[in-house]
Amino acid sequence: MKKLNVTIKLEMSVPDDWELAATSEGGHVLKLPNGQFLDIAIEPLFASDPEETWASTEDDDVLNDLLDMVDSEEVAYEFVTH
Repeated sequence: MKKLNVTIKLEMSVPDDWELAATSEGGHVLKLPNGQFLDIAIEPLFASDPEETWASTEDDDVLNDLLDMVDSEEVAYEFVTH
C-alpha cells in the first residue's frame, strides 16, 4: 500500500453568527445558530466517466472501506476579519 496525502482548503463566506466550537479531541467544528454543528470533511464521489456526473456511493460497504483507509484527518477552521 502507498500513502496519498490530500489537502483541502476552502474559503467560504459564512453568516456572522457562525462560531467555532472545540471538540473533546482538540479539533474544531462550526457551531450554527440553530443549535447544530457542522464539520466539513471529505465525501468520496464516483463516476464511470470523468466527464460525466459524479455522485456519492449508495453502498455503505464501499464508503466504509474507503474511510478505513484514512489514517488521519486534519481540518483547520479560521475566521478572517478585515
